[in-house]
Amino acid sequence: MSNASSDLSAADGPHILIDGTCWPVRLVHHARARRYRLVFDVARAELRLTLPRRGNAAKALRWAGEQQEWLAAQVGKAAAPVAVGPGASLPLFGTLRRIDWNPALPRAVRLDGDALRLGGPAESVGRRIERWLKGEALALMERESREIAARAGLAVGRVGVGDPRSRWGSCTHGGDLRYSWRLVMAPAHVRRATVAHEVAHLRHMDHGRAFHALVDELHDGDVAAARAWLRREGRGLHRYRFG
Repeated sequence: MSNASSDLSAADGPHILIDGTCWPVRLVHHARARRYRLVFDVARAELRLTLPRRGNAAKALRWAGEQQEWLAAQVGKAAAPVAVGPGASLPLFGTLRRIDWNPALPRAVRLDGDALRLGGPAESVGRRIERWLKGEALALMERESREIAARAGLAVGRVGVGDPRSRWGSCTHGGDLRYSWRLVMAPAHVRRATVAHEVAHLRHMDHGRAFHALVDELHDGDVAAARAWLRREGRGLHRYRFG
């Protein structure tokens, strides 16, 4: 097919060209696999290709690239992935920021109005921006968690960030809180509503009436509007890929 193309590039990672757009492919070698299996992860806008443990990755990727009819139907369910690098844009605190890369600038990422400015090697721009976003997310949500919990007379344990697929935050019985670092890309009121939700779990580990009343008390905005934003826009935060 004229629009079927696949590549196993070490620089960009394996991908398949679907209707002119490159979609990343995560290769999974599985000891029990007897045939190729191709799945589309809508949340991450990513194709996952499972193959036998000793299977040839290039051959498997060529096979996957031939499944154009199925692929086109699947990717139609999600926004195209965005490769974060020089000249690209991504949201931060709900506002789209362009990546202004100049090799003469310092390597460290700096927020300057509607731009993220940095220098250093072009090939590591995405990875350095990801590390910077994770650091910003952790610092911000740890501070907000402790401030909100203190107002409610609650004690917070450890605070961490990760990149889960199916949840934006979690709370353990020991008082540890963990968030998706991608919340730093969402509007501030959405992030704070998620923090209030997890802090409320320090008192109520269920989702009963008392829990929701406490979330409303702890959040400084419209909780329902924040939830609606995540249902509508949250999946799109996972389409940004950092190399």
